[in-house]
Amino acid sequence: MSKPDSVNSGYSTMAGTAPGGSAGELDLGRGYGIALLSAAVFSLNAIFIRYLTETFELPALVLSFWREFLLAVFLGAVLGLWRPSLLRVGRKHLGYLFAYGLALAAFNAVWTITVDLTGAAVGTVMGYTSAAFTALLGWWLLHESMSGAKVAAVGLTLGGCALISGAPGSSAWHANLPGVLAGLLSGLGYSAYSLMGRRAAQKRINPWTALFYTFAFASVWMLGANLLGGRVLPGAAAMPQEMFWLGRSAAGWGALLTLAAGPTLVGYGLYNVSLNYLASSTANLIATVEPAFTAVVAWFVLGERFTLQQVLGAGLIGAGVVWLRLHERRHADPAADAEPTER
Repeated sequence: MSKPDSVNSGYSTMAGTAPGGSAGELDLGRGYGIALLSAAVFSLNAIFIRYLTETFELPALVLSFWREFLLAVFLGAVLGLWRPSLLRVGRKHLGYLFAYGLALAAFNAVWTITVDLTGAAVGTVMGYTSAAFTALLGWWLLHESMSGAKVAAVGLTLGGCALISGAPGSSAWHANLPGVLAGLLSGLGYSAYSLMGRRAAQKRINPWTALFYTFAFASVWMLGANLLGGRVLPGAAAMPQEMFWLGRSAAGWGALLTLAAGPTLVGYGLYNVSLNYLASSTANLIATVEPAFTAVVAWFVLGERFTLQQVLGAGLIGAGVVWLRLHERRHADPAADAEPTER
């Protein structure tokens, strides 16, 4: 076996137990806890994005570029000061991380287009079709388990997301076929991101190293989408000058930096770490708790109130996650989801 490269150095100190080798009760509990915390932090993203798009009318894809770029700059600075070895990556992993960044950029772009075409309600639900895609593709490509409990959990969480977002009563399902198709693509895109994150864990790429390079490469892809697709893609910069839409607004840039260095960095970082303990399908299912957390945050911060439908939806999502957790606890197997790791 070859000597571990810099990608693997410090792995256990930042990510815990090596990925893919242990799915015992301790690792399952830790993985669920990290994934739930990730979903809670992710829920704050909507508050900042809503503030930036409504207050400054910041185009969605321009926002996505700066969100990805600023996260990469901030995380790169932190790692450079704290653990410089994590900024070094072997050449054999660069191509994979470049493609991983493309998956992230594509998901962000297509989901934004979905929301633009269908509205937030349907767009939210369509994004979380990733739970079903990830379960199927994880079973097919990564040989993850596909149990009846997991299928039931997918159904419960998707139904809960639909109720929380108010999508069942939306006319967009019937009036906007392109939007619905774009939504399915966004779900597939998030699924690809989850599967590639799980595979990165199996390759023993440190989750924070993967996060830095993924967002750095995603910002390159997103910059190209803005500069080359401004007249085609909704929410893109119509001209290069619009990349600096916020101008000299200290409040706007401050909110954008806080979004990137706060809920985006911590949310994605914890999600990547959770993939070292959980199958990609399980981690993605737990992520569907995010709309429930967002509803709670909006209640306290924005004064929005729960409807009976939203309470029922949150209950369905919680039931799906708890059901899956109890099932996996009863069937914890040290060999579950094990894959040969690469060095």
